[in-house]
Amino acid sequence: MNAGAAVRDGEIGARRAATGSAREGAARAGLAARGVIYVLVGLLALRIAFGDSGGRQADRGGALQEIATKPFGAVLLWALGAGLVGMALWRLSEAAFGSAGEDGGKAGKRLAAAGRCVFYAFVAYSVLAFAAGARGSGSGDRQSRDVTAKALGIPGGQWIVGAAGAGLVVAGVWIAARAVMRKYHKHLKLGEMSRRVRRTVDTAGVGGGAARGAVFAGAGVFAVRAAVKYQPDQAKGMDGTLRSFAGTPMGPWLLACVAAGLVLFGLFSFAMARWRKV
Repeated sequence: MNAGAAVRDGEIGARRAATGSAREGAARAGLAARGVIYVLVGLLALRIAFGDSGGRQADRGGALQEIATKPFGAVLLWALGAGLVGMALWRLSEAAFGSAGEDGGKAGKRLAAAGRCVFYAFVAYSVLAFAAGARGSGSGDRQSRDVTAKALGIPGGQWIVGAAGAGLVVAGVWIAARAVMRKYHKHLKLGEMSRRVRRTVDTAGVGGGAARGAVFAGAGVFAVRAAVKYQPDQAKGMDGTLRSFAGTPMGPWLLACVAAGLVLFGLFSFAMARWRKV
């Protein structure tokens, strides 16, 4: 190999290393940002369960409002938005080039990554818009009702809303089942964890994933109900779905359990930010 080829190979290797480092940094920042949101939503839901919500909604909007009231809140909001942009870019890179793991390059995995990219791009936009001074168009519950009303107003709208609700129910069950089966292990650097740390991460992963799945499934049930009854007001966002758990025979204690699970999922996201394979 001549000197010119060696230099070119070195430059290519350096670019790949830089790209890998940027991708890893974006992923870890995004996972940490997701953790912040879930911890705050869970804490707000716990306050609701025990009768003191402070007027906050237990959803992303409520979490952002909570951050905004704290010292250096504006800086924290911009940092949170930047982290979520990193999450969207990471998922975009997975959609384009495949993710870590033996089956990371399969079409299904790439399609799922593309869907996550779109979702986190929307979440990042909403957080950055909030940081820039826009306070949104209302609570998550109101937005859910508005979207449902528009969907029901188009031809075949009942079927569309019903299918979307059923999809959320399936997604919720899938999320919870994968968490209980510890499917996330394949994404973690388990060899770098002590036995105690692994047990702690499993507690957060299983409990947090089950609670997150329950919220998805609950929101899906309300969407299906809205479609069947042709009543947009039946649809609920995260806050309304969480509050509905308090209306079950178990009362506020079920809401408290789910809320604690969401806090655990936030902590699990922090663990993923530290030990996830990227």
